[in-house]
Amino acid sequence: MCGIAGIFDISGPGPISRRTLQRMTDALRHRGPDGEGFHIEPGIGFGHRRLSIIDIEGGRQPMYNEDGSVVITFNGEIYDYEPLRLILQRRGHKFVNRSDTETIIHAWEEWGTGCLKHLSGMFAFAIWDRNRGQLFLARDRFGKKPLYYSLIGRHFVFASEQYLRGGVPVAGRLFYGRRSRLPPPRPAALLASMLSQKADR
Repeated sequence: MCGIAGIFDISGPGPISRRTLQRMTDALRHRGPDGEGFHIEPGIGFGHRRLSIIDIEGGRQPMYNEDGSVVITFNGEIYDYEPLRLILQRRGHKFVNRSDTETIIHAWEEWGTGCLKHLSGMFAFAIWDRNRGQLFLARDRFGKKPLYYSLIGRHFVFASEQYLRGGVPVAGRLFYGRRSRLPPPRPAALLASMLSQKADR
């Protein structure tokens, strides 16, 4: 069990509060006692609390691709990451550690949103792709790993828990999973729907 959190400025590459992100991540300490990590750049910030299971030394998060243009914060386990890793290596991807997290990064680079078709496991993650200007959030098909989100002013926020003790309340909705009777939204449709609902109020 790990904890993930993030802030995305929907209005553009504005400043992200390190203090707020730190508070959000601190509130998830019980989910990941083995370490913490952050990624902050204009418009986007990720936080991570880690419970070390696979590749204890090399699996620190947030994790990056080779040039730092893709970053992920991930909670869960990918069961088929070893055979998937071999497929991606044959397609020319270079790996620097043995973690299942890095496999998701390269699957994203190879297939984009289609990467989910290749992932078997229990997971919740967020990927920021700077070159595409795209934030992508995903959760496993059975909703084993929690992922909550909310729109607070111009900030889209998400976390592994709905109410962060001492942190920012992500008292929004549970990202698609077992508790929803609706079909999963198309990639990029979720945020557009949220903005529409906000405008209608």
